[in-house]
Amino acid sequence: MNTTSGQNAVTRAQRWALALASVASFMVVLDLLVVATALSTIRLDLGASIGQLEWTVNAYTLSFAVLLMTAAAIGDRFGRRRIFAIGLGVFAAGSAACALAPGAGALIAARTVQGIGAAMVMPLALALLNAAVPPQRRGWAMGIFGSVTALAVVVGPVLGGAITQGLAWQWIFWLNVPIALITIPLALRRLGESYGPRAPLDLPGVVLGTGAALGLVWGLVRGSSAGWTSPEVAGALAAGAVLTGAFIWWELRARAPMLPMRLFAIRGFSAGNAVVFLMNASITGAVFFMAQFLQVGLGQDPLGAGLRLLPWGVAPLLIAPRAGKLADRIGERPLVLSGLLLVAAGFAWIAAIAAPGLAYPAMLAPMVISSAGIALVLPAVTKAVVGSVPHGDIGKASGSFSMMRQLGGAFGVAILAAVFAAAGGYTSAAAFSAGFAPAIAAAAGLALAGVFAALALPGRPGRAPDAPAGPAAADHQARGAEAVSARR
Repeated sequence: MNTTSGQNAVTRAQRWALALASVASFMVVLDLLVVATALSTIRLDLGASIGQLEWTVNAYTLSFAVLLMTAAAIGDRFGRRRIFAIGLGVFAAGSAACALAPGAGALIAARTVQGIGAAMVMPLALALLNAAVPPQRRGWAMGIFGSVTALAVVVGPVLGGAITQGLAWQWIFWLNVPIALITIPLALRRLGESYGPRAPLDLPGVVLGTGAALGLVWGLVRGSSAGWTSPEVAGALAAGAVLTGAFIWWELRARAPMLPMRLFAIRGFSAGNAVVFLMNASITGAVFFMAQFLQVGLGQDPLGAGLRLLPWGVAPLLIAPRAGKLADRIGERPLVLSGLLLVAAGFAWIAAIAAPGLAYPAMLAPMVISSAGIALVLPAVTKAVVGSVPHGDIGKASGSFSMMRQLGGAFGVAILAAVFAAAGGYTSAAAFSAGFAPAIAAAAGLALAGVFAALALPGRPGRAPDAPAGPAAADHQARGAEAVSARR
């Protein structure tokens, strides 16, 4: 009895791991969206063109998404805590360079540096958290981690608008610097160092994986502006697809693969990655267009639109920690299935009532329903992916999970933008609403597609991850023990 109680107690080290991972991830995800409501001011201040404004967003997204798997592999090899701390330093330096940028070109370059730092922080924050928290507590930890991350998505436009209007747009970047600089020494002091299995760095895998991600993300983020049939976009997507095939071919043959293909035989890993791709496609695309609908369709200013998105952040804060605990008891699949159905229902409701001059209170119920669904899905699917793999593969699983989230977000915005362009435009509130309704209906469809992927998740909790048995299990345990290195 005492043993069980001790296992369920949350230690000080676990609290530190949860706090530091959550703060770092909040900062990284916040910067995906915080710049959105400052773009008009940046355009006037720096004399930026529309294309340069687009790359102010895309430079961060591209470098972030493309380097996630590479950063996770480097963390496994050289120490997750070490690379996590270096990533925070790179992110702080990039943020300071953004604030000091004298022109649009310098700002785009600095945003690229920010994205590199973000790619080093995000997967390793998740890996360090999972290494610190035992399996029976991971649902609880993922609930809090997921709620903080989800809150950043909603708070981003609000904070960007408030800071831009109240101070100056440069402060949306300056605020990152002290947070990162405080987090670095705390991480080095309070987090234990951990490693993946001792193996040489898979350089061909790094090159092929990075090239594949670059081609796919470049094509997706450029599709709506350059045209889906343009040589640039078609060539980028084709190159990404070819390099993806080459990456899989190499990883099946490599002695020490960056992403072992054997992990896809684990149901929680493979189905969970598919779910997070589709869910993030649905959510990111919806947030992208909801913020614009509140401005173009309903006449709100940037700060007013951001404030009206806040109900989306309430449910994750309240529900996600409890959902994480529930996932520890009943398993991930029921929560993921019910959550995705709620997301689909909420978005379908908004699509059905969308019209110019729509009263904002009419949107509250479907917004709360969809956000409650997000709160159920995020901790459960995170636990399904990262908690289902052998201990030595936590870093690789975290990198894969983070990569699929970013790819899903880029895919969702691209798909919804294509649907929107086919039915509406920006010429008037009526034209925007005509495109917004089918775009949000497409977001509901992506969530429903996630339901089918979720059916493949393991159905019962408390089962050991798919790991070798017999003599292979002993070898697996030995490698797991070797993977976690000496604490500070």
